[in-house]
Amino acid sequence: MPQDASSVSQVPIILMANIAVAAILATMLVRFHGFRRILLTEKRDWPERLQFAVWFGIPLVAGVGARLLLHYDAADLTLSGAFLAGLVAGPYAGALVGLGIGLPPLFAGEIGALPFAVGCGFAGGGLREICPKEEIWRFSPFFLGKLHRSAWRLMRRLELDWQVILVMAVVMLEVLRQTIDHRFPSSVWDFTPTGSGVRFLMIFTAVLGVSIPIKIWNSARIEHRLAEQEKLLMAARIEALANQINPHFLFNTLTSITSLIRSQPETARMLIVKLSGLLRRLMRSQEHFVTLREELAAMDEYLDIERIRFGPTLVVDKVIEPSSLDVVVPSMILQPLVENSIKHGLSRKVGEGRITIRANHRAGHVVIEVADNGIGMPSDRLESTAEHGIGLRNVNERLQVIYGANCQLRLQSVAGEGTLARIEIPEMLVSERATA
Repeated sequence: MPQDASSVSQVPIILMANIAVAAILATMLVRFHGFRRILLTEKRDWPERLQFAVWFGIPLVAGVGARLLLHYDAADLTLSGAFLAGLVAGPYAGALVGLGIGLPPLFAGEIGALPFAVGCGFAGGGLREICPKEEIWRFSPFFLGKLHRSAWRLMRRLELDWQVILVMAVVMLEVLRQTIDHRFPSSVWDFTPTGSGVRFLMIFTAVLGVSIPIKIWNSARIEHRLAEQEKLLMAARIEALANQINPHFLFNTLTSITSLIRSQPETARMLIVKLSGLLRRLMRSQEHFVTLREELAAMDEYLDIERIRFGPTLVVDKVIEPSSLDVVVPSMILQPLVENSIKHGLSRKVGEGRITIRANHRAGHVVIEVADNGIGMPSDRLESTAEHGIGLRNVNERLQVIYGANCQLRLQSVAGEGTLARIEIPEMLVSERATA
C-alpha cells in the first residue's frame, strides 16, 4: 500500500479502531440465535459450516469493501477474520471466508490478496484439525509469562503448549504479510510501516483480532452452558419435589383407610377403589405442569375419597373464572392445600365443613385460593404448619423454584372462623406449556 494512504502517525489509531471493529462484529454476531447455536457445537455438518461462513464472511467482505471504496482502513480484518473462521469452523469454512475476503482486492489490483486470505483460512482450519478443541477457546496473547514453563515441558515431556503454537501462527502470518508487501508492493494490503514499533503493533493487533472474538464467543458459550445447567437443576428439583408429594399424599390416605377397616370395612373398600383410580391417573401423567382444568379434575378424585370419609358434612364450592381454566399450573398444587384445610380446619369441626376453591385473573397473574370455615389456627401454629408440614412446604418450595423467590404460598387464619391459602402465579396459557 502506498505510504501516503495512511501516515505512520495515524497507524496506531487505525489499529486501535481495527480491534474495536473486531470486538463489535463478534458481539453483534453472537446476539443472533442461529450464529450462537453454531458456536455451541464442536462437530458441525456442512450446512452449519456454510452458515457460519456466510454469517461471518459477509461483514468481513463489507469491511474490505469499506477500505477499497471509502478508504476506511480500520474495517479490514483479512488476516484475523480468515484465520478465525478456519480456527472455529474448519479449513474449508476458513478458505471460503478467505475467498470472499480476497476477491474484491484481487479486482482492485492486489494480486496476492486472494491466495493470502485463503491461506490464512486454511492455516486456522489446519490448526483446528490437530489441536484440542478447548485449547482454541483458551486462545490468548498473554502467554509470555509462562513461556519458560512451556519450554521446560517441551524439553522434559515433549509436550506442546498449544497456546504458544496458535499465537505464533498468527504472528508468522502477519510477518509473512509484511514481508510480501515489502518485496512486492501493493500485492497485499498493508501499512508499509517504517519502524519496528509500528510493525510490532501490527502483529499485536492481528493477534488481538483473533483472541478478542474468541473471548466474546467463549463467554457466550459458558453463559449458555450455565443456563442449561440451571434449567437441568430446576427440573431435577421439581422432579424431586413432585416425587415427594405423592408418597406424602399416599401415606395420609392409607392412614385414613386403616382407621376404617375394622369399623367401616365397606367404606374402606370404596376408598381403596377410589385411591387406585387416582394413583393410576398420577402414574399415567408424566408432566409436572397441567392446566387448571386438569388439576381441578384430579382434585375432584381426591375429594371423592374425602367425601366417603366425611359424608354429607363436607361441602366443596368452586368459584372459578372460566378464562383461568386453561392457565398452566404445577401439577398436584391444590391437593396439599385442600388436605391442609381438611386435616387442620375441618376434621375437628362440629357440623358442616365447607371448602371454597377460587381462581381469577389479576394483573397478568392467576390468583388461586383455598378457604375453609374450620376452627382456624393461631399465628404461631399457622407458621409452624407452613414451615414443617410436608405438603405446604412442598407447595411453597415448588412455587419458588419455578417462579422465583417472590412467588410464595400465603396463609391467613382466624381462630374459630377458618383458614385461607393463596397462591399467585404468572399467567401462562396451555399453548405455552412447559415440561420439566
